[in-house]
Amino acid sequence: MKHFILPLFTLAWAVSVRAGSDRVLSGSVADANGETIPGANIVWLGSKTGTSTDLQGAFSLKRTGTADRLVVSCIGFATDTLTIAPEQEYIDIVLREGMELAEVNVTARKITLGKLRGSVMNTDMVSREELFRAACCNLGESFVTNPSVDVNYSDAATGAKQIRLLGLSGTYVQLLTENIPNFRGASAPYALGYVPGPWMQSIQVSKGTSSVKNGYEALTGQINIEFKKPQAADADWVSANLFGSTTGRYEANADASVKLTDKWSTMLLAHYENETRSHDANDDGFADIPMVEQYNLFNRWAYMGDHYIFQAGIKALREDRTSGQVSHGGHSWADPYRVGIRTDRYEAFVKQALVFDKEHNTNLALILSGTLHDMDASYGRKLYDVDQQNAYASLIFETDFTPQHSLSTGVSFNYDHYAQHFRLTNDAALEPSRRLDKEAVTGLYAQYTYKPSDKLTLMAGVRGDYSNLYGSFFTPRANVRYAPNDIVTFRASVGKGYRTNHVLAENNYLLASSRAVRLADDLKQEEAWNYGVSVATSIPVADKTLTLNAEYYYTDFLNQVVVDMESNAHEVAFTNLDGRSYSHVFQVEASYPFFAGFNLTAAWRWTNVRHEIGGVLYEKALTGRYKGLLTASYKTPLGKWQFDATWQQNGGGRMPKPYTLADGSLSWGERYGSFGQLSMQVTRFFRRWSVYVGGENLTNFKQRNPIIGADNPWGDTFDATMVWGPMHGATGYVGVRFNLPRGN
Repeated sequence: MKHFILPLFTLAWAVSVRAGSDRVLSGSVADANGETIPGANIVWLGSKTGTSTDLQGAFSLKRTGTADRLVVSCIGFATDTLTIAPEQEYIDIVLREGMELAEVNVTARKITLGKLRGSVMNTDMVSREELFRAACCNLGESFVTNPSVDVNYSDAATGAKQIRLLGLSGTYVQLLTENIPNFRGASAPYALGYVPGPWMQSIQVSKGTSSVKNGYEALTGQINIEFKKPQAADADWVSANLFGSTTGRYEANADASVKLTDKWSTMLLAHYENETRSHDANDDGFADIPMVEQYNLFNRWAYMGDHYIFQAGIKALREDRTSGQVSHGGHSWADPYRVGIRTDRYEAFVKQALVFDKEHNTNLALILSGTLHDMDASYGRKLYDVDQQNAYASLIFETDFTPQHSLSTGVSFNYDHYAQHFRLTNDAALEPSRRLDKEAVTGLYAQYTYKPSDKLTLMAGVRGDYSNLYGSFFTPRANVRYAPNDIVTFRASVGKGYRTNHVLAENNYLLASSRAVRLADDLKQEEAWNYGVSVATSIPVADKTLTLNAEYYYTDFLNQVVVDMESNAHEVAFTNLDGRSYSHVFQVEASYPFFAGFNLTAAWRWTNVRHEIGGVLYEKALTGRYKGLLTASYKTPLGKWQFDATWQQNGGGRMPKPYTLADGSLSWGERYGSFGQLSMQVTRFFRRWSVYVGGENLTNFKQRNPIIGADNPWGDTFDATMVWGPMHGATGYVGVRFNLPRGN
């Protein structure tokens, strides 16, 4: 590793010395509320020299001759032309939405979901405005209008939901909160419910191989969540959201921020939810929706100095989740099958940065975080209790030597501790087992970005890590972006990823069945290569912009922990891969604003995921072969009303191998068919508040008999894990949002 990094430092230093005389203009681009604008275009008037803002809205642009007029543009904002003084080195730019003509206000609606054109990685930005297009009560419900990310039920008993990206399980997606790795291990099955929607400022979804800065675990991509920040210019004094649904679910969210001084600020965010009723719409005796009560608090602080930046926060969560057999509709149980999960979770983080040179983005940052996750779960008489502790530290140095050359390097440490107490059968007389897993990983990385012009960006990184369980391993990754003109952008990526699989912590919901659980000895670290190519185009059509995107990704596993539900229909086995395992994903999407205020997006994705078990190459069970999405949004000219509708067509797939019953029939069908779902929402905006009314799964499609053997959960045919579709029908909801901006 040292033989690689030392020449990299030497090369970058030599380049910086040679280019030290280059004149550079740096700055940032934001909207009128102070929210940064990624992907804004900046170009010197009359030249072809330009750039785009990054994820944080920052840019760095080389001077060209005597050029002093800067043109700044972004879809949804009025283009601005600024005069730059010869000696000026830094500028903060504010763009206005639309154009103002005397007393007539003509507005162009800001794009709320789109590609970050200037990013070297294939990244979708989901803005706060996009999150408002659906109920979005939590992270799991925020991807309703997203064509790339699927959210499916993991089983029919616990209500656990799981992300799928590039056709693979959410465990292969690295979840980050403000670029800190989070929601790993025991929290993974239920993490989508731990992030309240009203807390989120934006979501970035990066597909394929990503930066090595955040570790080695992203095999199919990263999802980064940005929360509301007290230091933001548009932070509210107070905001609130109240929500209620026809299923008896009620939520209350509130946050308040205080700017203590010109540099110090703090914010408190609170969330409460309660699913108050049990539902059994298919009359199988089991609740279709679990009863969930959750308390969630988050307090954060920020100090924003000229050369020192400090952020810190602490979170606390308690959740009680109850499901299983319910006594209503004529059902009465002498010995009911119950599912009960209590979770207490605490998080704390500190982020500090010393800014040495703002113009060249030279800084040294230290990130520290810690998590305590205590979960006690029961599935019938099966038990799984886990006390998970995690500590994470990262020291990062970054600098832009010139607008063409930048370097990020650092060291990291991650420690996981799992104290587990479990019984994997319904034999209550059996003494529970205990297991202690510990892993400490120390890593070192370097990432170099070369941008010879606005047309081409090359980013290459490598990290070396040492695990006390698996020894040394190396993670190379590379991304390329090429934009020959303003119409088209090409991207390509290749990289490796690794993951330690904590099978019981991450898959404990599979205990909601009569299947025996078998764990292979000495499970290996998971390892895979990911390859991706994409093309994004923006074509002028009838004075508007047609956006087209196409992408293909291939993930090839070298080592994988296979969840085997094929070899024995009465068993789930966790084994090492013996053969091949891969996924192919191809996706196309188009978006076009047909008329003022109206935008239509269509997408289609084809998925082929296969893995080899016992010498047979199986199509991945419970994974749809395709997905179609059509989403429409219309906002009236004065911005008082907004109408949103989304249609999802989910393709059919294969079920795990069934077995033959005594009467000769199969325990379940070998395949399931496609189905469609419709969601709609209407929002009425007022000056400081809004009211929204909507519905989900308005097609009222429900999977028939999602629980196998529901009439006898203590027998050997019970299985609540055969879920491929929605378990409850149409749902209506109503909500109220309120905000009081600073200064009012």
